[in-house]
Amino acid sequence: MLEGRITALLYSIAGLVAAWKTSVAFRLECVLSIVLVPVAFWAGESGLERAVLIAPVFLVLIVELLNSAIEATVDRIGPEIHPLSKQAKDMGSAAVFVALLVVVVIWALVLF
Repeated sequence: MLEGRITALLYSIAGLVAAWKTSVAFRLECVLSIVLVPVAFWAGESGLERAVLIAPVFLVLIVELLNSAIEATVDRIGPEIHPLSKQAKDMGSAAVFVALLVVVVIWALVLF
């Protein structure tokens, strides 16, 4: 039981390392997280406010990881340009964009 959990943890760490190595966007969003999470602790007046500010920051990282997985899968299928491949990549990118908008809207609503 413990061995399976350790294996799953190692796979997760490998995924984070792969995203860090291959995705400029993921690295940038990690740096943004390193800045925003402490700011959330400073700016939030209650535990709930801090949680509301921090949660969408992690949402962006989650969506970026999923987007990177989509891009890697599409790239693995083949190098040829296909409308569905473009659509999949564009939708993944749009998901990251929407997650970033969520951060902006929530931070604006809580702080202003």
